[in-house]
Amino acid sequence: MPLKGALIGAGYFARFHYEAWTRIAEVKILACCDLSEDKARALMSQFAVPRYYGDWREMIERERPDFVDVITPPGTHEEIVAFAAQRGIHVVCQKPLAPTLEAARRIVESARGVRLMVHENFRWQPWYREIKRIEQAGTIGDFTHIHMLTRLGDGWGDDAYLERQPFFRSYPRLLIYETGVHFIDTFRFLLGDVVEVYAHLQRLNSVIQGEDTGQLFLRFSSGATALWDANRYNEPDCPDPRFTFGELRVDAMDGHLSMNSEGTLRIKRLGLAPEEVDYEHERKNFAADCVYRLQRHFIDCLISGEAFESAPEDYLYNMLVVEAAYESARSGTIIGL
Repeated sequence: MPLKGALIGAGYFARFHYEAWTRIAEVKILACCDLSEDKARALMSQFAVPRYYGDWREMIERERPDFVDVITPPGTHEEIVAFAAQRGIHVVCQKPLAPTLEAARRIVESARGVRLMVHENFRWQPWYREIKRIEQAGTIGDFTHIHMLTRLGDGWGDDAYLERQPFFRSYPRLLIYETGVHFIDTFRFLLGDVVEVYAHLQRLNSVIQGEDTGQLFLRFSSGATALWDANRYNEPDCPDPRFTFGELRVDAMDGHLSMNSEGTLRIKRLGLAPEEVDYEHERKNFAADCVYRLQRHFIDCLISGEAFESAPEDYLYNMLVVEAAYESARSGTIIGL
């Protein structure tokens, strides 16, 4: 018997979730819900979802799915997760998990009786899985520093973010809260626990409320460091900045590796010529099919009973780093964790 799922949300990013579910044979999507019936029915038609609801409570009560996929704004998550968990329904929930760390903690606590996984998909991008494999193989020795340069160019002008994600304009915190948390989680996936945080943040576009550019510096318990140099205002020099979300260099004791905006990885051992890494990464779904990979993992763990690679507590730790970044930017000091 397939696991029965229901989808809450039909906004910009929802189509990536819907499409990925169609490729997981162990799942049957029963219904979806969104305040906009037009948006929901467009996705239903495209991905063969049989039933629509305008009220997610009614959908959960009537359909009684095995799990719900929550693809709604952060402020709605606490009520939805608690409602589902009280009925024994598992949850995969988009990030940011909640507007505040306190609310996120309440969400995690409310879901103790079910399986909750945060839809933190960047670590599932195939280049990061390959980089982790290279790290574990010791190919270039211990990693010592990551430098990620991100330029998205979707946040300039009077119409910034309106076409795709207009709610970004009203976020009081944007760059770190919405985008940076992806890289915090990914850097932790590669380097371990964060012990120090320093951030410089600012707003370039006056039509939005939050910050849109800055630098985030992290130090890890191993002594390794990471720098995320990010800007959603200025444009990149590549045609699709949202494929890899930037260019990467990882320094290590025996060499370094680099990644360009097309996902091409190169390794250069000390004293030797660089070599291109042969690994699978295709333009499919979102950012080389990372949504499918995450949802595949969620279902595999529901079936097997194994722990998720990233537990809800991991996301709370990410949020601690987010809070430390904002405190660092406010105070101009290094914040220890």
